[in-house]
Amino acid sequence: MRYQGIIFDFNGVLFFDSDLQEKSWQVVARQLRGREMSGEEFAWHMHGRANAYVLSYLAGRDITGPELAEWIEVKESIFRDLCLTTPGRLTLSPGAQDLLDSLVRAGTPRTIATSSGITNVRFYIRHLHLDRWFDAGKLVYDDGVRPGKPAPDMYLAAASKIGLEAHRCVVVEDAVSGVASALAAGAGCIVGIGATADHASLLTSQGAALVIETLGDFPRARLLEDPRQGRD
Repeated sequence: MRYQGIIFDFNGVLFFDSDLQEKSWQVVARQLRGREMSGEEFAWHMHGRANAYVLSYLAGRDITGPELAEWIEVKESIFRDLCLTTPGRLTLSPGAQDLLDSLVRAGTPRTIATSSGITNVRFYIRHLHLDRWFDAGKLVYDDGVRPGKPAPDMYLAAASKIGLEAHRCVVVEDAVSGVASALAAGAGCIVGIGATADHASLLTSQGAALVIETLGDFPRARLLEDPRQGRD
């Protein structure tokens, strides 16, 4: 079966930044609870999760209001500095540009559903030139209003932004919580992405139909309809 649109998670999908995210979260973890996060904690309580969830998890209590905003800025400032000062990191993931170019040429409806906040989204648009491939007004991000992943809200909103129902969309995700979110939203097909070592966890999350290592492996012709077919 082929689908009409595609929704990308961002971090770990279009932008391989997991190591930088983990480094920045470790600084915050040491400050909030006095010890770093484990690999298991990263998988279940950080990757794909909204900042409010991670911060509350680390603190062992709900962090809200001005305190939440302050901690988010601390964490994201560290992350953005790492992006800017680590040589060669501000680039799209392997295969992303070619895939996005092909989607633009075909006129395939597309957007992003990310757990990042608006400040980081603007940072990505500026430094990675996302507006070359995406309508910024159709991007879905953590606005502090809708529930974050693994709730379905972000993917339901993203599908609506591109004028489709979720079951007509392919979702590309790298995190177990993101796969759960897309599954709960009723996405037509979920493609996991990650290193070989991560494939088993994505497949056993009972949502991903297949797993790829990079977007260069994405089977566009098999999964996506070509809107150009039937045109005069």
